[in-house]
Amino acid sequence: MRVLAAMSGGVDSAVAASRAVEAGHEVVGVHLALSAKPGTLRTGARGCCTIEDSRDARRAADLLGIPFYVWDFAERFTEEVIESFVGEYAAGRTPNPCLTCNEKIKFEALLDKAMALGFDAVCTGHYARLSIVDGVPELRRSRDEGKDQSYVLASLTAEQLRHSMFPLGDSLKSEVRVEAAERDLAVAKKPDSHDICFIPDGDTRKFLEGKLGQTPGKLVDADTGAVLGEHTGVHGFTIGQRKGLGIDAPAPDGRPRYVLSLEPVSGTVKVGAAERLSVTEIDAKRPIWPSEQPLSGPVECVIQVRAHGGTADAVAEADGDGIRVQLRQPLRGVAPGQAIVLYRPDAAGDLVLGSGIIAATR
Repeated sequence: MRVLAAMSGGVDSAVAASRAVEAGHEVVGVHLALSAKPGTLRTGARGCCTIEDSRDARRAADLLGIPFYVWDFAERFTEEVIESFVGEYAAGRTPNPCLTCNEKIKFEALLDKAMALGFDAVCTGHYARLSIVDGVPELRRSRDEGKDQSYVLASLTAEQLRHSMFPLGDSLKSEVRVEAAERDLAVAKKPDSHDICFIPDGDTRKFLEGKLGQTPGKLVDADTGAVLGEHTGVHGFTIGQRKGLGIDAPAPDGRPRYVLSLEPVSGTVKVGAAERLSVTEIDAKRPIWPSEQPLSGPVECVIQVRAHGGTADAVAEADGDGIRVQLRQPLRGVAPGQAIVLYRPDAAGDLVLGSGIIAATR
């Protein structure tokens, strides 16, 4: 096949590209320039998409002997990912920008351009297992559970998955680094990026305040209605947050308080005990079904509501243009705006049944 390898400059995408070459595909490497003003250097695992990353990707492509290009997607990344991220927080929701980037940039903008140029598939270094059975994509968790990225890929459509390749799905990260060293790839020991790429210092509240300014409001006890303090904007909080609330006095029972709800219009942030965070029902919108068929009746499954952790046994069913989920065990810290992914455990590994964006919880 003609394969376009998305090369971020990290070890995973470099090894994924090398495996595609080794498999006999005609491979072209591409690095996505996502920042209009990329930093010159990374600092350890802080951020990505820097000039250094672009150079690392080019060096890997040269070693593999494949053509290499840099495509400027900065404007679309700003519109589709950064502006969406800011808007969601302003509305009191908690988005996942990596999921949005995969959906809108790597597997919409990039894949569309690749198809227009005659490529058959886009290859990435994501950790997830993908197979096509009778024309139906089956997306599963990766062998390396600690690196599994099926959650952030679950928003891809069946058609996008049919033109995707994830060569690392059956590998452990430790094995990938060893392979990179054996192939003399300079990125073999390069740290992974653990931060939102457009917030390299990790200070999300500061970033949002720079975009949205200060919109003062009150911190209110959810049980008594008492005003406990003031804040500079609901965008500085997320459901389940415990630290950095700015409340001077402890709760009467001495236990910590958590953010329970956000009301952007009034600027009210309600806080209370951890028990108040427990959720047993979830409604999701914008469902995506890899099989292209909604769930038929109630289905036993495992749901995940955050990229790392937050799983529970549940019963889910398609509900009009959404998904209704009843949890077998309560979950805490579930927030509107997060993605919910439905899995079916089986012998071949957890299969992604579908996904949606959390609209409401009870």
